[in-house]
Amino acid sequence: MRAEIERAVERLRDGDDASVEQALQLLQNTVFSFSMRVCGQREDAEDTMQEVLMKSVPHLPKFDSPKALVVWLYKVAKNRCLMNRRKSKFAPEHELSLEELMPDRKELDRLTADGRVNPEAFAIRGEEASRLRQAVQKLPPQYRIVLVLRDMEGLTDDEVAEITGVRAGTVRVRLHRARLFVRKELMRTWMPGTAKKVRPQRHPVDPDRPARCKAIFAELSNYLDEKLDDSLCEKLERHMDGCEPCQSFLATLEATIEQCRNSAAECPPAQAERVREELIQQYQRLNAVLHPNS
Repeated sequence: MRAEIERAVERLRDGDDASVEQALQLLQNTVFSFSMRVCGQREDAEDTMQEVLMKSVPHLPKFDSPKALVVWLYKVAKNRCLMNRRKSKFAPEHELSLEELMPDRKELDRLTADGRVNPEAFAIRGEEASRLRQAVQKLPPQYRIVLVLRDMEGLTDDEVAEITGVRAGTVRVRLHRARLFVRKELMRTWMPGTAKKVRPQRHPVDPDRPARCKAIFAELSNYLDEKLDDSLCEKLERHMDGCEPCQSFLATLEATIEQCRNSAAECPPAQAERVREELIQQYQRLNAVLHPNS
């Protein structure tokens, strides 16, 4: 969605009525889609879209940098979504432990035994968007926000860190665990009985799981996002070459990330046009005050 905000800034610079309307429509699309992914309920997403855009109008003429508008807009939308936490039935707040998200030996054996395991096969079996939405909605909010911003909205680690108020390193940790959580949920529908439901409590260490594989699982998101240095990357790839369970696990995680990145954006309701007309009038009045000679 970042590309839509960048195009919106370009349209606002043009300044004519048609361009302003296009810009506001792009911003409406962005805020509504983000809010649906986070809140999970259309009514809350509609309220968020309207409130955020109303708050944004006085500031829009001042934004020359798309990045500044990206961070500001998502931050306001995020705060509004979190205010609706009770209505949106957010999952209970708890920290996801890496241990509870790891596959056990039984799951790895089943993955390895199925020669069809690859990102394409997994994506086909999990193509229903509702499954992905349900999995994302089960995430605790601090993980859901990061996953939506990073993998669904296409923002960078640094932008997500600025929006959420946490360090970039924390963003990486939460992103990886959120991806593992969603993967585990999707696996329950792909291979019933393979992945048990994730619960808040910490699970005991599986004594059968090789320590080397556990170390690999902890770095897979960094590997897929090309965040590992060359030496660690070479070490991971050497391990992968001789470990079929890790290859299978990587394939399902990669497919999960692709599903998030390719998930369709939700369209704003029909009444968004009426709201946009009001926003255009407000924007034009403010712009006339800020730029009286233009």
